[in-house]
Amino acid sequence: MNEAERAAGMPATPQYQYASRVGNQLFLAGQVPHDSQGQLVGVGNAFLQASQCLHNLSTILTVHEFALAEVRQLVVYVVGEQDQLSAAWKATTEFFAGQVPPATLLGVSRLGYAGQLVEVGATVVRA
Repeated sequence: MNEAERAAGMPATPQYQYASRVGNQLFLAGQVPHDSQGQLVGVGNAFLQASQCLHNLSTILTVHEFALAEVRQLVVYVVGEQDQLSAAWKATTEFFAGQVPPATLLGVSRLGYAGQLVEVGATVVRA
């Protein structure tokens, strides 16, 4: 299911696809702050977790031969108060060197894994 992603260093995700390509579009599932061993990164730190999510997003783009500049929509989900949202957004703006594509930053009550503060989803379109 995720053989190419696993070969690129992403952790195994049984019954879960990282992305689906449809023509010139790539729909990414929410990227979580796990390292290549499947371990949660940055416990309690939304900046580090967002950075890991975005690193994972970049890996998936590379696997599917898309570029960061082709990200057309980004959704950043964050658990916590305003300081956590601000930290995740700071990581996002740094990752995109101040040129963030259209994005939504959402505060949520919880995410899929214990200790997870951030998840990042994206829609990618090649012109």
